[in-house]
Amino acid sequence: MTRQSRRQRPPRAEREQRPKRAQALPPPLPPETRTVGQLVAESIRLYGSRFWRSLALGIPPAVVGVALAEVSVWIRVALLLTVGSAAASLSYACAASLAAEIPLERRRILPAAAIGFLVVEPAALMLAFLSVFGLLPAVAWLGFVGLVVPVAVVESRVSIRRAAELGRADLAHSIGSLATLTLVGLLTAYVLFFTLRSAGTAALRVAAFLSVLVISPLLFLGSALLYFDQAARVGSAPRPRRPDADLHPAVQPDRAGRADAEGESGTAARSQP
Repeated sequence: MTRQSRRQRPPRAEREQRPKRAQALPPPLPPETRTVGQLVAESIRLYGSRFWRSLALGIPPAVVGVALAEVSVWIRVALLLTVGSAAASLSYACAASLAAEIPLERRRILPAAAIGFLVVEPAALMLAFLSVFGLLPAVAWLGFVGLVVPVAVVESRVSIRRAAELGRADLAHSIGSLATLTLVGLLTAYVLFFTLRSAGTAALRVAAFLSVLVISPLLFLGSALLYFDQAARVGSAPRPRRPDADLHPAVQPDRAGRADAEGESGTAARSQP
């Protein structure tokens, strides 16, 4: 080997790293076969791609969370059942609009938030009176009928029957996804809270506000993406309407007239001597 070829040959470490860099990540599975782990990963990806709009979803729950910490027990329960449920329903409806890439319209968001308030209310009752022990029943309830909010946003109809149909499509996937999102959210929020807190009481409030602000959007976005998983499993997943949906392709007239053109050419050929 000459001295010039030794200079041109890259180092061994660089040669070993080149194939690894060239490898691409595997494409995500379609919604009808998406697993719980991939749903969480897609929720994180959606959060990162629309960070500021996603972060705004956590403002209502964060404000309510700080307010609940400043009142007595019974007032806390009353606020949780009213203001807390309303804030969660509103953020959920906005998350469904963000996940479906639908503009925030009052005619979609308000009915979705209203029906979401009624559906979230039983879950809030379980959490208020059973504390941690009511977490699993609340998740199971929301996994069964909680998709009524994205149904109202995406399909523009308020139908608990449709939400139950989607929930039954793969109930294990629905409940498992919500349980995993809740567990990941709680653990991450606690870690963030204890990382940000200090000895002062004011700093504790700030840490609690920031932890709920940053983590809660992940729960709403993941629940919104779950709608598309369940709709695909039912076989009625909505597809975005193309701008030229009512127009035929430019080659359509040529294709339609091909048989006549061939027939005319064949007739002309037979008529010639």
